[in-house]
Amino acid sequence: MEIIVSAALGILAASGIYLLLRPTTFSVILGLTLLSYAVNALIFFGGRLNAASPPLVLAGTSGQADPLPQALVLTAIVIGFGMTAYLVALALKAKGESGTDHVDAGKDQ
Repeated sequence: MEIIVSAALGILAASGIYLLLRPTTFSVILGLTLLSYAVNALIFFGGRLNAASPPLVLAGTSGQADPLPQALVLTAIVIGFGMTAYLVALALKAKGESGTDHVDAGKDQ
């Protein structure tokens, strides 16, 4: 199971980096989003969650799930959503002013 999760995280991160290096702004935004998903999943799976462990401390239970990775991922999701919304607004403004979707449109060609 660890190999499948590792491969999925690697493919997700590699896809994000590939899209991040593309010349259009939509691809850059999508790449940043995929990369943030990969990091969130890495933090979440790094918490060693056990399906048999309850999320709360209950009477008669021996172990419990670690709430720190869950809290970190939840916070990162909110911050990532705000960052994505800002980047989309910035990309739309840049496309409206320059007339193109390319990242390097402001350079002299």
